[in-house]
Amino acid sequence: MKNTFLTFVLILVTSLAFSQKEVPTAEQIAQFEKSKTYFVLDGNMMSRYNFKIREVAKELWKATPFDFITNAEYEEKRMSKDNSFVTFDQVWITKDKTKAEYNFLCLSIGGDFESQKDMPQLCTVPVSYVDVDEESYIYKLSAFIQIIQDHVKMIETTPTVNKVNVIHQYNKDAYLIKEKELYVIKDELDKDINTEDKFKNVYPYKFKFVTREELEDAIDNKMPNIVFLHKVGPEGTQRKARCWKTIIGTDDSRLYYFNYHMISSKKRDGLLAKDLKRIINTRK
Repeated sequence: MKNTFLTFVLILVTSLAFSQKEVPTAEQIAQFEKSKTYFVLDGNMMSRYNFKIREVAKELWKATPFDFITNAEYEEKRMSKDNSFVTFDQVWITKDKTKAEYNFLCLSIGGDFESQKDMPQLCTVPVSYVDVDEESYIYKLSAFIQIIQDHVKMIETTPTVNKVNVIHQYNKDAYLIKEKELYVIKDELDKDINTEDKFKNVYPYKFKFVTREELEDAIDNKMPNIVFLHKVGPEGTQRKARCWKTIIGTDDSRLYYFNYHMISSKKRDGLLAKDLKRIINTRK
């Protein structure tokens, strides 16, 4: 689904000083849990996203009953509070002067709202910049779907979480990354750490440079004791703004690390040595 918002929607860790929405309330989560979830398909019915989201939802979606609908059906069903939705949306951040556009996977609940941007967002996950080839992220879709479900459950069971401390809630377990094997793809790393020797000089724990095919195999087979980098960046497209960096478990789709930086000549499009040092310095 492709809808462009004029305001930024809530991501997992919205408290990074640019959110315009709150962490979902207990009432909103209760409404979601009573709802039927509709996965809204892309307008191009032959897109790989449509095939993959069907496959992943049937395998992994446990939170609610679910079905698949078109954009036209969505416009009708979104008006009912008995429905919730997983959409693949284009967003931009109003405070960013570049107006770079991103793809986010969003979970929202329905109701009598004037437009989609007014619907409560329970969770959204940064996936890619708009116009980036879907082959660079589509194979990670199963991890994103599990993250959404886990996020809702975490908010429900941890009432102390709010927009101020939700980042810490995810990053507090970054120390566990050092106990696993970190899979990284060379072109998702800053040039200061994009060889095995450079990487090892900064990160003295277990890691492996892999291809996208190797990473896809690890995710699909839920290989244990492995975490992988998911990087959201422009990847050759014209607009450059934020670079999001998340580290996710292959076996449990658990989020172990989240951060972002604004791309510049000193902070390029990729995981930075600074991120590795943060992980190294995280303590239990």
